[in-house]
Amino acid sequence: MKKLKGRFQGLYWRQLFVTAGTVMLTLFLLGASFFTLSYNYAGRQRSDEILSQARVVSQLSVSYLESGRYLSMEELRSDPDFQQLASFAAMVSDVDFLICDVEGHVLLATDESLDGMVLTMPEDMTRSVMEEGSSSRRDDLDGLYEQRRFVVGVPAVNSETREIVGEVFAVATMTSLDTMWQGFVGLFFMTALVSLMIAFMAASITAMRQVKPIREMAQATRRYAEGDFDVRMKDYGRNDEVGELAASFNNMAESLQQTERQRREFIANISHELKTPMTTIAGYTDGILDGTIPPENERKYLQIISDESRRLSRMVRRMLDVSQLQTMDPLRNGNHFDLCESMRRVLISMEQKINDRHLDVDADIPDEPILVLGDNDMITQVIYNLLDNAAKFAREGTTLYLGVAARDGKARVTVRNIGDTIPAEELPLLFERFHKSDKSRSEDKDGVGLGLYIVKTILEQHKEKINVTSEDGVTTFSFSLTLE
Repeated sequence: MKKLKGRFQGLYWRQLFVTAGTVMLTLFLLGASFFTLSYNYAGRQRSDEILSQARVVSQLSVSYLESGRYLSMEELRSDPDFQQLASFAAMVSDVDFLICDVEGHVLLATDESLDGMVLTMPEDMTRSVMEEGSSSRRDDLDGLYEQRRFVVGVPAVNSETREIVGEVFAVATMTSLDTMWQGFVGLFFMTALVSLMIAFMAASITAMRQVKPIREMAQATRRYAEGDFDVRMKDYGRNDEVGELAASFNNMAESLQQTERQRREFIANISHELKTPMTTIAGYTDGILDGTIPPENERKYLQIISDESRRLSRMVRRMLDVSQLQTMDPLRNGNHFDLCESMRRVLISMEQKINDRHLDVDADIPDEPILVLGDNDMITQVIYNLLDNAAKFAREGTTLYLGVAARDGKARVTVRNIGDTIPAEELPLLFERFHKSDKSRSEDKDGVGLGLYIVKTILEQHKEKINVTSEDGVTTFSFSLTLE
């Protein structure tokens, strides 16, 4: 029972039931409104017809009813002129007439089934005719008829004296109206049934088209949870929200796959980077402890152990810096600072390193301040990393270039050096974690391969990008910041 109940609680059945219920409710309301309005309208039309016919008969009956000319029904019906009037009234479209005196006693009835009967109209109907000028309702006339009929009564009034000399009641069956209404009901229910079937089919197809991709996405999500990111959604040939969702789902899968690949590469890289200094430290330490390394060489190898320990410490610290940078939002508070002053501070701090490499510096930094939006410390770190990287790989005796220019609402910073040309296929890899352009992870003892990755991360936090070109030995890094 629970399983069956669960099957009918899915999105497909909910949408199907909602659509079908809405169609049924709409058809019911439309049908009820149509039947009520049409039946009442047809009833009023029929009542108006009978009323007009009753008034004609009442005008023709005035001369026969005035002054008590006839005292009984037999005397009235024996009059040849009035018999002609009765024959005329009997031929009027399925309507029978009851001609009465002012007290409601029936003097003449065109309905042959009432011959020989002494009839008196209900008192309330007679009073309504006398006081209000007409009476109209559905009634069986105190059981005179088996089913209720339209009964319309009007007074017979002398046109000269305005005296009421009698009453005329027109009686009509509702057979034609009921037949017409029953025909409408049958036609409506047949049309409603066809419409409901079409609605069910359309709702079923529509719901299935919407539910199918959602089910496939749910299955793909479970695959992603298991670590399989190769699953992709079909575009279903649709340009609506479902197609857009499928495309977004595939983009998410691509991003997850790339993130997983980067995670694995990161773990592999960090394992390699940590293994090298740790192996060196462990090897030389064991050599000193077991006497493999002579005592006169111990100081040399202890210095190597110290250097490797510091490099390991720098590596861990850099990785922590990257983790912190990815959670910061430097543009949140709208801070600004003088970019020129930050660049000058970096040059001063690197003066010794530049001199050790016998490099010249071409600094194109304006004396006037250039105010930019962002975090001063983070951008200073960017400039320092770029200039440090440029000095490290510059050919000795060449010139470093550090400059900034403001244009089009941006301050563009450029760092350039002269050294070995970086292959074009390697340029996009410069900003990856632990990547080193010299292809050797042991030759550059001071570097950990995170400097340019930190640069890219900081600039991404500032909603900016960094560009790099390398041709004929000239390598140029450039990035921009938004002016205040």
